[in-house]
Amino acid sequence: MRAKLVFHTKTIKGDEIVEVRIWEIPRSLHKPHGIKFSVVYVKGGKRLGGYDNAEQKGYHRHFLDNDEPYEFVNIWKLIEDFRSDLERIRGRNWNED
Repeated sequence: MRAKLVFHTKTIKGDEIVEVRIWEIPRSLHKPHGIKFSVVYVKGGKRLGGYDNAEQKGYHRHFLDNDEPYEFVNIWKLIEDFRSDLERIRGRNWNED
C-alpha cells in the first residue's frame, strides 16, 4: 500500500503559513500507528513550530529553535498540542507553561 493522503489543509495569511498533512500508511516499527504527518507553522519564511514523524527521526516536535521527541497519542491530541504551541508562539499565553 502506498501512502494515501487523507487530510490536507493550508492557510496563508500575510507572511504566516499553517499547514497540516496526514497520510495513511502501512503500520511499521517506525510508524506503529499507520500514519505519517506533518504539521507546521511558518512565519516570514522560517519554521517556528510543528510536529512530524519524518524517516529516521520518529515522532518529534519543533518549537522555535528546538527539536525534541514527541509522545504521539492520536491525531486529536496532536492538533491540540499544535494549537497550544501556535498560541504561545504568536504571543498569547506566552508566560503560561
